[in-house]
Amino acid sequence: MKFQKSLLAVLCAGLASSAFAADYNLTFGMQAGTNSNEYKAAQLFADEVAKNSQGKIEVTLQPDGVLGNDLKMMKSLSKGRLDFTFAESGRFAAFPGFEEAQVFALPYLFPNFDVAKKALFDTQFGKDLLKKINNKLGITVLADGYNGTRQTTSNRPINSIEDMKGLKLRVPGAPANKAYGQYTGASVVSMAFSEVYLALQTNAVDAQENPLSLIDAKKFYEVQPYLAMTNHILNDQLYLASSQTMHKLPADLQKVVKDAAVKAAKLHTELFQGDEQKLVESFKAKGIKVTYPDTKPFQQAMKPFYDEYIKAQGETGKKAVEEMLSLK
Repeated sequence: MKFQKSLLAVLCAGLASSAFAADYNLTFGMQAGTNSNEYKAAQLFADEVAKNSQGKIEVTLQPDGVLGNDLKMMKSLSKGRLDFTFAESGRFAAFPGFEEAQVFALPYLFPNFDVAKKALFDTQFGKDLLKKINNKLGITVLADGYNGTRQTTSNRPINSIEDMKGLKLRVPGAPANKAYGQYTGASVVSMAFSEVYLALQTNAVDAQENPLSLIDAKKFYEVQPYLAMTNHILNDQLYLASSQTMHKLPADLQKVVKDAAVKAAKLHTELFQGDEQKLVESFKAKGIKVTYPDTKPFQQAMKPFYDEYIKAQGETGKKAVEEMLSLK
């Protein structure tokens, strides 16, 4: 009798667990760590999906780049080996045949995130690109969040574009970041991100550029007494899904996923915008001198880079820049 009761209990437990088991177990990979704004927003996404699908979908978060860098995870989405990830709009330019996406990284093209979102979702160029990404790469863009704007720290004040001349500026290898330094008169230096702190500390380089959140996380304020709000490149963060994953879901659950991404992207934006305001005050409290140079001359200095983009992308590139510059 005791054995029968035990067996019955095990069977009941098994039935209960299967009753609550998700129909779809999906994975969200990201480079960001568990303390990041990205992770907080992705957690909201996972929670919303679970709640509004009545437990039919379970999303597991894989942070800290355990599934690779952003490009590797985008490729995994394309092949149906991963369900969700983050990436900047301009990152699609790394795929052959998608070089026109570089427009989203052009310095000073977007005055704010609202305009950047319109550029992606409301312009004909943006709509065509989203369709092309879905049709040719098998990736669905669910939503877009604000991920910070790049600023410049230095060992001397930057009050105007004239102060950029001769400045040894560390930038990552991306063409847009190099162009920012080159066309404002700086001497561009590329090096691994892990080497930047020591290079700044020893004055091997005079300056670097990054979003405020990274300047804070890497404590560059310890070795750079000046912060210039140059606002040169606005970073977004797309919520991406494998189109194969989306096609497996019935229409009602596809809507659950899309709605959750929009809600998460809204939190994503709020977290980054709120943090930026706090970080500027925090840097000032640490003794960092914050300057606000007129960015119009910086923007005008980027025209040769815009021309390079248009020359490379032809009529498509020309229309893209024209459409985006007309947005307000």
